[in-house]
Amino acid sequence: MKVRAALAALCGIGALAGLVLGPSAPAKPGPAESGRQLYVEGCSSCHGMDARGSPGRGPTLRGVGAAAADFYLRTGRMPLADPKDQPERSDSPYTGAEIRALVDYVASFGGPPVPRIDPRRGTVSEGNQVFSDHCMGCHQVVGQGGITTQGVAPDLRKSKPVDVGEAITVGPYVMPRFTDQLSRREIASVARYVDYTKHPDDRGGWGIGHIGPVPEGMVTWLLALFALVLTIRVLGEGTS
Repeated sequence: MKVRAALAALCGIGALAGLVLGPSAPAKPGPAESGRQLYVEGCSSCHGMDARGSPGRGPTLRGVGAAAADFYLRTGRMPLADPKDQPERSDSPYTGAEIRALVDYVASFGGPPVPRIDPRRGTVSEGNQVFSDHCMGCHQVVGQGGITTQGVAPDLRKSKPVDVGEAITVGPYVMPRFTDQLSRREIASVARYVDYTKHPDDRGGWGIGHIGPVPEGMVTWLLALFALVLTIRVLGEGTS
């Protein structure tokens, strides 16, 4: 009887505490659950509920790793309004915490991690050489982008060193992967060179937009035409 009385008293105290404190708040979802929920809401329509992709809409995400997820999400290239659009850099609709949750969820299917890039381990001269060999054909020599047969090569002026490392690792959109061709030091050098192109040393004093030899050639022809006209006028006045 005494035991029953004690239990009844404890139950009464618990009920009273519940009335005073009110109902307990629902538990917040953990990172893995939060990442899956965000994935289902924003990614599954193209990449499939099981992340194995959907024909004509989106590729599999199994094996792409944190590197691909972080690159596409943090730079606002995903999600796309239309799966046929080219992913372009924009403001991400996700918060930093949401991006981390999504990246962790995609990374759970395997693949390369987010690379750690330290530009100080590379040099501008080596970066210039490597960039000229592998990147200049699409992104232009000072990284201001260009047009390819299959899409638009983006401007790199907003790129961070981690963006450069991830792009080389992932090979986004029509860009090929270069991780098998470049060493970690060379990747660091490319990142350092891309940083340099944001504020290049214009030793000639006139950058002309930093968009390559075409405007430079046009300016040269314009100056040559002016000099030619001036020469003809001087000669004409001398013979009159």
